[in-house]
Amino acid sequence: MFGKKYETLKCADGFSMSVQGNKGAYCEPRNETGPYTSVEVGCPSETDSLLMPYAEDPGDPTKTVYGWVPSAVVLEVIEAHGGWVGGEMPPMEISDNNGI
Repeated sequence: MFGKKYETLKCADGFSMSVQGNKGAYCEPRNETGPYTSVEVGCPSETDSLLMPYAEDPGDPTKTVYGWVPSAVVLEVIEAHGGWVGGEMPPMEISDNNGI
């Protein structure tokens, strides 16, 4: 098993998603400490159009992994769902090139 597993992030409107960063996740940098310019998102509670370009399996959007999602996009998703009210996220950094 790789590093810390962050608790599912919860937003004010009930939306939730797993946000992970570690050497086994689809993130940048691929290490245990970050800060991460992109992270792995998993199993959102509902389809979110901001995440779809990163979906491993777009046909099953609530049961798939979203790799190398730029930190800026994660923050946009959180804002679109009313803000962060519970759970955890790895330390993130917004890069000039959106993590790509």
